[in-house]
Amino acid sequence: MDKQILLEGIDPLEFFGINNAKFDLIKRLFPKINLTARGNSLYVQGEPSEINAFEKKFALILEHYYQYNVLTEEIILELMNAGVSSMEENGSNEPDIIVFGNSGKPVRARTPNQRRLLEESGKNDLIFAIGPAGTGKTYTAIALAVKALKNKEIRKIILSRPAVEAGENLGFLPGDLKEKIDPYLQPLYDALQDMIPPKKLEEFLKDGTIQIAPLAFMRGRTLSNAYVILDEAQNTTVNQLKMFLTRMGLNAKFIITGDVTQIDLPRKSNSGLIQALKILKGIKAISTIYFDKKDIVRHRLVRDIVEAYDKHSESTREIKSREIEEKDNE
Repeated sequence: MDKQILLEGIDPLEFFGINNAKFDLIKRLFPKINLTARGNSLYVQGEPSEINAFEKKFALILEHYYQYNVLTEEIILELMNAGVSSMEENGSNEPDIIVFGNSGKPVRARTPNQRRLLEESGKNDLIFAIGPAGTGKTYTAIALAVKALKNKEIRKIILSRPAVEAGENLGFLPGDLKEKIDPYLQPLYDALQDMIPPKKLEEFLKDGTIQIAPLAFMRGRTLSNAYVILDEAQNTTVNQLKMFLTRMGLNAKFIITGDVTQIDLPRKSNSGLIQALKILKGIKAISTIYFDKKDIVRHRLVRDIVEAYDKHSESTREIKSREIEEKDNE
C-alpha cells in the first residue's frame, strides 16, 4: 500500500533537520514501513495496518509542530513514547501564554493590561486598546489573532494601518505602490515574523489567509470570519474610522489600537479614534482598555522618556491655561 502525506506550510529543512537527522530518527522508529520525503510530500509504503499506526503517530508530530513552531529529536521521542511532549504538559498550565512563536518561544501576556486584553478578547468582538508606545498593544493583539487562526476559530487575519503618518507623503518614496506602502506596515510584518515560521507566513500572505493593507483598502469590504486589527488608529479621520468599524461581518473580531498622545493629523481634534471613544462609550460588547506607563515592555528608558514627555505636555498646558486667564483678566 502506498500513501502520500502533504506537509503544508512546512520548511522541509527545518522540519526534517540538517542532514535529515530528524527524518532518519522517524524512519528508525518505524522500521516496518518505507518513508521517502520529496519536497513538501512524504511518501509511505507498507502494510495497511502499519501505515495506519504511523499516520496516527505522525499526526501528533505535525500537530505539535504547527502549535509550537519547534520540533527536536527529544520532542519526537516524547511524542512517540507518551503521545505528549514536556512542552505541552508545561505550557498547558500557563494561562498567560497566548501562542508559541518561532523556535517554540512562548508569547505571553506580560502586564496587567495585556492580560486584560487577553481576557476581553474572549468576551467582546470589538476592543479598543489605547496607550503609549511600547506597551505591547499591537503585539498582543496580533498574538491573539495568530492563536485564533491556529485554533481555526477564524479563516483569515487582516492587519491595517493608516498609510501616511507624521506628515510624510507616500508620493516622495521610491518604487511602486507596494514598495511605498510596506515601510508603514513593517511593524505588523515584524510581529508576524516572530510568531509564524517564514515558509508558513509566506504561504499565508500569498493565499490571502493573512492580509496586510493600508486602511484605504478596506473601503467597500465586508470582513467576516476574520480577526481584524487596526493599528495607529489615532491617525484616522472620523470618516475613516467609521468606515472601518462598519466593515465588521459575521464571526469577526476587531481590535483597534492607538496612542492619543501621538496624533499626526493636521488638526488633532479630527482624530477618528478620539471621537469614536466618546460616541461608542457604554455600548455592550465593546471593551476599552487603557494601557499606561506600567505596561511598557521595551527598553527601560522608554518608560522614562514617555513620562518626561507627559510632564512636558502637562507643563505646556498649564502655561497656556495661565496665559488665557491673564488675557481674560486684562
